[in-house]
This record gives sequence, structure tokens and C-alpha cells, in this order.
Amino acid sequence: MSDTADVIIIGAGVIGAAVAYELAKQGKRTLTLERNAQAGHGSTAGSCAIIRMHYSTFDGTAFAWEGYHYWRDWADYLEAPDADALARFIESGCLVMKTAQNGMLAQHMKNSAALSCPFEEWSAEQVTAKLPIYQLDSFAPARRIDDPAFGTPNGGRLTGGVYWPHAGYVTDPALSAQNLMAAAKRHGARLRLGAEVAEILQSGGRVSGVRLTGGEEIHAPVVINVAGPASSKINAMAGVLDDMTITTRALRQEVVHVPAPAGFDFEAQGTIVSDSDIALYCRPEHGNHILVGSEDPPCDPHVWVEDDTDYNRDFTDQWTTQAMRYGQRVPTLGIPSKMRGVVDLYDASTDWIPIYDRASLPGFYMACGTSGNQYKNAPIAGKMMAALVEYCEGGNDHDTNPLQFTLPYIDTTIDVGFYSRKRPINEESSFSVLG
Repeated sequence: MSDTADVIIIGAGVIGAAVAYELAKQGKRTLTLERNAQAGHGSTAGSCAIIRMHYSTFDGTAFAWEGYHYWRDWADYLEAPDADALARFIESGCLVMKTAQNGMLAQHMKNSAALSCPFEEWSAEQVTAKLPIYQLDSFAPARRIDDPAFGTPNGGRLTGGVYWPHAGYVTDPALSAQNLMAAAKRHGARLRLGAEVAEILQSGGRVSGVRLTGGEEIHAPVVINVAGPASSKINAMAGVLDDMTITTRALRQEVVHVPAPAGFDFEAQGTIVSDSDIALYCRPEHGNHILVGSEDPPCDPHVWVEDDTDYNRDFTDQWTTQAMRYGQRVPTLGIPSKMRGVVDLYDASTDWIPIYDRASLPGFYMACGTSGNQYKNAPIAGKMMAALVEYCEGGNDHDTNPLQFTLPYIDTTIDVGFYSRKRPINEESSFSVLG
């Protein structure tokens, strides 16, 4: 006998687990299928897990500012019986350098001000008071280490930045997905590990379930694709690509871990920093290390992978480029001989803004294209996807009359059509991990 559910969720990363939690709270019989051995062990485990508010679009800013409140109140949101078993949110703040590349953050500040999201403008002196290991020569445009001009200042200096005090990071992103799945299970949700989808089933012109690689069929009137870097494969299985102007692809990324310079406790005294002058972001990491990622400048090649399970997991010269580029900002940085960090995948969308939408196949939904910048939004994305399923399954046409969804903490209503699979490419996007 085949299994059944009200909703099948493909993927138990942080967003898939949040979707399961929100639907289970509505009383839906959810079944989450995860091909890995544990929830959160896909691309979520490799996330930098940064919780920030600065986005180039108003909708992105609103979503992220709303999302912060769930991490701040994590135990309450999960109705967790044991707070000691939860992932921790460290509210370290986030400093974004003002550069020509980000328009001196004028739009970011405008978005935050409109949403009453606190921020502070910092002078160059305030930046170096907070981060005395930093020097503020400008090196733009970002370059690779094989460029003859690498490491040569351009004659300018950074004049300061904008600081968002409520930003921070989650210490264990995989654990946060497991926390969400545990909360979902307390409301009756089910999780099957080691379950890989081979086919999306259809009947009567709508989705009817899935077939697993072992041949087992599981039937449900609603299927939600939250498969991360495998999302494009799942969408292709469902045959829903034809009307999508925004699609997704798996993109390989490297993140560097380096020790903080001697004499400065970056873990305790540092902050998240986004620095488009050298096209890098960083955050504190356990053990007084600094985690450094690329902001996807033109000089850093995009390495697209066709197989999201079989790709190069070794570090390359990209690791060295990122470490050395960060050393331009922190001259006392020590570059270790042993490369440490993370090699993983983004589920990147065409314009680096996610797809939270229904599909052309009735009953099939997508929460994908998270582009390395949606971890922070998982709880509110779960709420919004649950509302979207209810809206569409209730007979509403989201394509022509998009769901209007109120973000409960900040009491702001957004047009969910912003995240449509059929939207024009959003030219306000940063077209990078910054969103």
C-alpha cells in the first residue's frame, strides 16, 4: 500500500523544515522527504547563517527585518520544551562599507528607514575604532591574485559605512533545521530520511504525489519543492519550466576560515562586515576565526554544476584569492598553510531573488532559488508558503491576483507576486549573494 499525506515537502533544509512546521501548525498531515541522513545536512549545513537586514530592494528588506524577530525569539517561536538544545543566534551587528559599488548605501538606508529598522551611519574613524585591525585604503575593482594590479590601492579611501545593530549569525545552521523539524513533529509532521524523489506524479491535470528512487509511490494533492540545489531537477521532473522567466541552477561556492590576527578577539569584539570594495563579506567564527565569503564580483568566476551530488569539493585558487583579498583590508592577517572552510552549493536564481510561488502544474509549489541569501528568512518564508498554499488551494489565482501577505512582527503587507516565477528580472537586485 502506498503512503499518503496532505502535503509532501521535498527537502528538510532550514526552509523546508520551516514550511513543514507552519503547515503542521495548520493541522495539515505533512510528510517531508530528505535524501540526506539528517535534516539540515544539505546546503543548509554549509550556510554562513548570517541574519542581516540590508537588501537592495524594499521587499527584500521587509522580509529580512521580519525574519530577524524569529531568530531573536527562537525558543518561543518553536514552542520548544528545551532551550538548551537549540541553535544559538549571536547578535553581533553588521557593518556595510559605503562604496560606489553599493551606491553609498542610499537605497539600503531608505528601505530600512521606511520600515523603522534601526541603523547607524559610521565614519571611517568609527569603523577603525570598532575594528582596529582594518585599514581603509580602497582597492576597487576587486581582483584575483593572478592580476598584476592585485593588492595595489587605487588612491582612494573608504569614508565609512552603515551599521545594523540587530544583525548577527546562527552558530549551527544544521541544528536550526533540526530544531524546526522537531517542532513540526510535535504538531504531527513526519520526516523520511534517505528518501530521494525520482518522479513527480500527476493525475487529472494536477500533481498527485511522488515516486521515490526505490519505486515506492507517495500520494498527496500538494507537493512543495524546497530541494535547494536540486530544485531545478525537481522542477524539470514536474514539467513546470516552460512558463518560468526565473529559473534556478546549482552554483559552487568556497568559504574561507582564517584565524583572527594576534591580539584581537574577532569572535568577541568583531562584527559581520560586507565590503564591496574588495567584494567580500565576513563574520566571526568559533575559535576566534573569521569566515570570509565572496560577494560574487565579475573577477570571481561562476562555477555552475550540473550534478548537485557529484562536484569538486576540494578548495581551489578561489580560496587563496578570497583569503589574500581579505588580507588587503587586514594587513596583519595570517594566511594558514592548510586551507579550512566550506565548499558547497547555492541554489541560485536568475536574478538572485528567490522563487516563492505556485507552478503551472496545479498543486505543485516552489520555495527555491535562495541564492545564498535566504537562510535568515526561513521562518517567515515558511509562514508565507503556508499562506500561499491555502490561498491557491482555496481557488484563488495567484498569477493574476497575487496573495497580499502581512508580515506579523513589523505589520507590513507585501505583494507575494514579488517572488513570482514569472516576474521580469529584477534590475534592483545586486545580482549577488547580497540579494
